[in-house]
Amino acid sequence: MPVLIGIHPVAEALRARRPLDRVLVAKGLAGPRVQEIIDLSRQNSTPLRFEERAALDRLAGSAAHQGVVALGAAKQYAELDDIAGLAHMLVVLDGLEDPHNLGAVIRTAHAAGADAVVVPERRAAGLTETVAKAAAGALEHLPVARVTNINRTLEKLKKSGFWIYGVDERGDQDYDQVDYAERAVLVFGAEGKGLHQMAREHCDVVVRIPVAGKISSLNVSVAAGVVLFDWKRRRVKPRD
Repeated sequence: MPVLIGIHPVAEALRARRPLDRVLVAKGLAGPRVQEIIDLSRQNSTPLRFEERAALDRLAGSAAHQGVVALGAAKQYAELDDIAGLAHMLVVLDGLEDPHNLGAVIRTAHAAGADAVVVPERRAAGLTETVAKAAAGALEHLPVARVTNINRTLEKLKKSGFWIYGVDERGDQDYDQVDYAERAVLVFGAEGKGLHQMAREHCDVVVRIPVAGKISSLNVSVAAGVVLFDWKRRRVKPRD
């Protein structure tokens, strides 16, 4: 992931609307140039964090960062409102933190015919070079939208006519027994944690993947492949 160090380079990247995963500003730092970075970050919807200087030192590899560091993104995020209108399948990731898993899910979602992947702004992997590499080219073809709040997003999608299907080992139905609506959202939880309770409560249906072994759950990218390709199989009309 490219790292931009210093007030001027970060400000220029923001003015040029370069894809940035997030901007970090040292706690307590002030002044008109710093305020410009804060304002530009908000105008561009770029996540802004206020961190201790020690954290910025580690990211920058030195203390010569003027209290401002930005992490570049491999691709510009899409706007969910621009995607949802014509979408039939959206994949929502509830706090997926491993970039290899995120890239694998993006690759799988594209191969299965999903219209977009949706990720949260906080406590989740961003579109780093590692993600792009794991997606094996799919990131160039599948939009990825970043939202402030997953639960509010699910509620908004419901009001737009989507049915929400959570995937979790504690689900009530087997994944291959549910009838998917014409416009559907599949929600997958974080590694080792599953769906957060609030996200689960926003689902119309929670499905599970039955397993034969002693391990109760699958890697999230594998689970996404199982459920998405079952959805794809049932959407394809048989030939006469």
